[in-house]
Order: sequence, then structure tokens, then C-alpha cells
Amino acid sequence: MIPRLTRTPSGVPEWGGRLRANVVGIAIAVLMGVCMPGGLARATVDVPVEKTTLKNGLTVLVHEDPDLPVVSLYLFFRTGSRNERPGITGISHLFEHMMFNGGENTQGKFDEIIEGNGGSTNGYTTRDFTVYLETFPPPALARVLWLEADRMRALAITPENLEQERGIVKEERRLRTDDDPGGKMYEEVYLAAYNASTYRWGPIGFMADIDAITLDDAKSYFRTYYAPNNAVLVLAGAVSAKEGFALADRYFGDIPQQAPPKKVVNVEPPQGGPKTLEFHKVAELPAIAIAYKAVDARHEDRPALDVLQTILGSGQSSRLYRAVVRGAELATDVDVSFNWGIDPELFWFYGQLRPGKSAKALAGAIESEIAKLRDRAPDERELRKAKNLLQADYVRGLSSTSGKANQLGFYEVVFGDYREMFKEVDRVEAVTAADVQRVARKYLVDRERTTVELVPEKPKPGARPPQPATPPVTAGVAR
Repeated sequence: MIPRLTRTPSGVPEWGGRLRANVVGIAIAVLMGVCMPGGLARATVDVPVEKTTLKNGLTVLVHEDPDLPVVSLYLFFRTGSRNERPGITGISHLFEHMMFNGGENTQGKFDEIIEGNGGSTNGYTTRDFTVYLETFPPPALARVLWLEADRMRALAITPENLEQERGIVKEERRLRTDDDPGGKMYEEVYLAAYNASTYRWGPIGFMADIDAITLDDAKSYFRTYYAPNNAVLVLAGAVSAKEGFALADRYFGDIPQQAPPKKVVNVEPPQGGPKTLEFHKVAELPAIAIAYKAVDARHEDRPALDVLQTILGSGQSSRLYRAVVRGAELATDVDVSFNWGIDPELFWFYGQLRPGKSAKALAGAIESEIAKLRDRAPDERELRKAKNLLQADYVRGLSSTSGKANQLGFYEVVFGDYREMFKEVDRVEAVTAADVQRVARKYLVDRERTTVELVPEKPKPGARPPQPATPPVTAGVAR
């Protein structure tokens, strides 16, 4: 799977339910307005959710959908590269790989058992969390929960497993970052933009740190971050809350909780002026990335920034694509990214230049389109289009049990409460044209800008041909 998952689509307008003991039951309806020639067309999506917390601190969410003969399990751990430090960067992603060695009862057989029960499994790591996921037939539910509990209780952390997964992760870094101009640009943008925030490094980590992680580092990390009180278990599909809660307690309930991890302090000082970085790498064509400091997912300005991002860079009808790809023909591709994070993220632009075009000209064209939005708010038609795109993205994200489970876990971890997803459409609907202009003026400013330019170099004689600087994946890394 391609994990652009911290850029989660818009959510749901309202929720209602009842509170009884530690279980919250919620049934919600999503009402979306889609622009049609004759008015508004409405679509409804029901997402009933119940929640409980086990005595050891494990949060359990269950969404029952008896119409689909499948169950999706997502297990979120509140740990990603933001929880790391220099010397062990990359350990969260390394552990994502380590976990597939299984627990003491399933060493080396985790994938085999899942697939033998008709299921599939995967995982992904972001700056904010690490996720393990399975989709399988309902009769396999107890077996899959036993497998997950087995590796949470006693993961097989051995010298052999550590060295095996270290080698795989190092090769992944070479492939996706060191030898990929787009991946390297992604890394350089964050390193240049941030000084204090642990968002500086991504989930892949640095090669020297991956080499330096010891067996003791791995065991300490596992005890701290893979405890039940640091996790959220989500079940979606053909499973009732009663059955899901009972089985979760049966298999996970006796795993002891641990002392909570230390709080991450990510206070980034004001930048105070533009930064410019030029780096040279073997590549086919030049490319440029421009980043601005933005906000965290829960900030009140975040929905307006989502709309701004959509207006500027969502699809071939977006302002930037029309201006720099079709119009001036400066770039072969352009992308605008704004991820949702626990801590303030970057709002950034990426452009792949056409042969013979200059990075300076492309940067100027991007700034020109930003300036237009600072000077004049978008009209109502463009605003409505952006809102419709965000809402449609949300509905597509709920089209499967897997998508529902992922969204519920994401909001529980990043927002602190899965019910926040039920307010998203209202948040987007509340954004005005003046709000879009205001956030463009407030955040897309020179003093908070970081520019990274890729200057292509020719390969050495006998080396493989240079690779194009493809748009980087901006959220995390998958297994």
C-alpha cells in the first residue's frame, strides 16, 4: 500500500450517542453536498462505532457492518519517528519489520498463518504512529487476535532477527531515499526546514543510526512503546462490539501495561527568514521543493489550509497545474502537500522541471500563484469545488472496512478522540473564501519559507542511468 495516510481526507459532520460506563456507542450519518446543475445531491454513510478500554489500558474500537463478510483489524501504536532521537532514528520502521517475525509462539510464521486463514497482512510507519493491519474472513477473528497478542506480549527480538531486518531496512533506504532523487528531496526539505522538531527526520531514519541500533535498544524500545496502554485496536466489519470486546479482553487483557512514554516536546522556534539549499545528485532533470511552516491537525486553521492546498494543487484543473504545467510549460508535474500531524507540519510544493527550464523561473511562477491568493480570495465556485473534492476523498476513504478502520484509528491517535472525525465536514463547510486568503497571508510567507533545489549531475562512467526525480511519498513508509 502507498501510505499517504497522515494526509487523511475530510470526515463527518455530526455525531450523537450515549455514554454508559466506559463504552461509547455512536451511530452517525454523513450528509455531503455535491454541486450539481439542479442543486445539491446528498449521499449518506452510516458508521456505528463502540469503544471500550481494557484494564491494561488498551483502547478498543469496533465498527460493525454485518453486510460485508470480512473483518479488518488495525492495531495502532502511538510511536513513530517523532518519538525517536539521534542515534536510533529509523527504529520505529525497523520495528514494523521486526514485528512480522511474530511472537514466541509464531516465530517466522506470522504471514503464513494469516494467509493460511484466508487473510492478508501489512503495516506502515509514519512520523506519528506505526500500524499493523489484517483483513480476513470472520471465522479467523479469534486466530488473528491471538497472533497479534502473541507478538505484543513477547516479540521474538533475537540477534538473528535484528540483523535480518536491519539489512532489509537499509536496502529500503537505499532504494527509496539515497538512490531516488524525489525521496532525497523529501528528506532534505524536512532537514532544512526544521531545527528543533523531531519531524526533521522521517520514518526511514539515517543509515548510520540504523547501523548503530543495538539489541538492548530494540528491547527497551519494545517495552516502552509496544505496551497495551500505548495502543489502539480497531475492528471493522462482520463483528459485533460484544464479540470484539470479549475476544480482545481474552487475548490482550493479561498483557501488562508499562510506564507511559516520555512526552515529546516539539517546539520549533520561528524561522525568521527564508532558507535556500542547493544539493547536487545524479538525476535526469532538475526539481524544486518549497516548504512553509504550517500547523498541527487539530489547529483551527487546518481546514482552511486543506482548502488552500486543494485549490492550489489538487488535480489537473488546479491553479498550479494550469499555470506551470499547461500554461508556462515550466514543469512536467507539480504537487502540493499538507500532511496532518500531531505536531505542526509543512505546507509544501514540489515541481519537476522540463528540459531547458530553470528552477528560478518555476519558483517564481509558484510564488506568483501564491501571491494571487494572498491578494484576492477565491470565488465561490472555486471554493465549492475544493470542498466537494475534500468531501469526496473522505467518502472514498470509507468505502471499505479497511478504510473505516484506518480512519477511526487515525483520529483516535492523532486527534485524541475518534469522534473528531465526525466533525470534519462541518469544519470544511465552515471555511470561507476570506479564510483561505487569510491563511495564505499568514503561513505562506517569506520568513517561514525553505527552498530546496536539485541540481542534476551526470553519472560516473559505467554507472546506471540517472533516475527522474519522481514526486516523493510524503507520509510514511510501508513494509
